[in-house]
Amino acid sequence: MATERGRYYRDPAGGPDLISVTNALSSIAKPALVPWSAGMTADAVIADPIATARRARTEPTALRRELVAVHRQYTERAQDLGTRVHERAVALVLNTPHPADPEVEPYAIQLAAFYRLWRVDFDRDIEAIETTVVHRRYGYAGTGDVWLWLATGPFGRRQLWLIDYKTSSRKPDSVVYDEQPLQLAALRHAPVLLAPDDTDVEAFKVRRTGLLNLRPRSHRLIEVPSGRRQFRAFLSAVNTARYLHSAPSAYDTILPPWAPGSPDRKAA
Repeated sequence: MATERGRYYRDPAGGPDLISVTNALSSIAKPALVPWSAGMTADAVIADPIATARRARTEPTALRRELVAVHRQYTERAQDLGTRVHERAVALVLNTPHPADPEVEPYAIQLAAFYRLWRVDFDRDIEAIETTVVHRRYGYAGTGDVWLWLATGPFGRRQLWLIDYKTSSRKPDSVVYDEQPLQLAALRHAPVLLAPDDTDVEAFKVRRTGLLNLRPRSHRLIEVPSGRRQFRAFLSAVNTARYLHSAPSAYDTILPPWAPGSPDRKAA
């Protein structure tokens, strides 16, 4: 559920609300976002410089407001695309009907190519898709994309992977962001899965974790670490996010007793 403090999960067992994994990770500084946002604004100006210059003279306030919002609009479109790709991935695995979506189809083709490459049998090799995990001790929850057996062990033995889909129309398929190993560590180390009826199920024993970067013309499976070190770092992010969510928005000004406005000042 969305709150003014970001996304939280309501615990079906009736306990306190659980901070989402992505919400917790939003407390980590991302310095690359500043030049990226500036680049998105620059692209918008370069795309139509004459109209931009004209509006800078005739309606500067509205133009500034729109340019400031460019990166947010792009982020919202990217998030919407990612949601639709995930929905299409579920339909692919379950072989259920799906609406026509030309923007999503190139990613679905790459996902299908990945499954063919690894000779994945959906009935045999996929343990779960789009499943919520819960760690009540540390107060968080998140949703994993797919738990999948792949022949990556010695002598071609199958190993259980937890894989997260990542989509982008611009970034190369080799990109891994700093917080993504922490995200997978959070999902991997949660002890409980929620069944479709919201009852608790013991979590799978995951052997390896990775990102499946989906691009319109390519895909790449990248293994990322998700061990105790990454999990401890994630828990630090949870603590930071909880502190920021509960911190006061203003603090008292301290004045000497004789200063005007001081509560300790005695009336003359």
